[in-house]
Amino acid sequence: MVLTLLKGIIAGLGASIPLGPLGVLCIQKTLSKGRNSGFFTGLGSSISDSFYAMLSLFCLAIVQEFTSTHGAIVDVIGGLIIAFVGYRVFKNNPVKQITQKNGAKRHLEDLLEGFAMTITNPGSVFLILMIFSMVGVDTMDSAGSISVLTTLVGFTIGSVAWWYILSTTINVFRKKFRIKQLITMNKVSGVIIIFLGLAMVLRGVLKFLGKYPIS
Repeated sequence: MVLTLLKGIIAGLGASIPLGPLGVLCIQKTLSKGRNSGFFTGLGSSISDSFYAMLSLFCLAIVQEFTSTHGAIVDVIGGLIIAFVGYRVFKNNPVKQITQKNGAKRHLEDLLEGFAMTITNPGSVFLILMIFSMVGVDTMDSAGSISVLTTLVGFTIGSVAWWYILSTTINVFRKKFRIKQLITMNKVSGVIIIFLGLAMVLRGVLKFLGKYPIS
């Protein structure tokens, strides 16, 4: 059981560490609004990734069929959401964000933003499956057993731990950034997130036109 939990933790870390649009957003929010804002953004992603991990363990065939059939639409919608978040980051004033209080409402917005960016990318299922395979989690044999729950708990612990580590580490350097640097970071982060979102939209369009492999 301990080994199963450890495998889940490693899988959660492996699924979260790659710095995609959500990683950029987490860093930007930490620099602009503090550790808690960045952490809650990552926490939203952890909830989404844990949901996809559960799907991977229980109903992989359904997920594969859905992403295969509707992959183009999912990419376009997900890409537009990511691009919109990037636009908001680009337009936001970090000076104003720093002076805002990080209350429960603000953290809920961060969490929902992180969740929305991740849940619209069902391709995460295949990354999670690959990581499960690498660490030795058998998604077929474990289905329906107590090991599924243990794996999911470990996965969530690993994912949440990563976002806490990242936001805490970035927060250490936060005070070393001057206002001008924060503004530049905002603009650069926004452009990167917009670019990644539009790339996802383009992939969806190419899928729709039959010029990009669906799988």
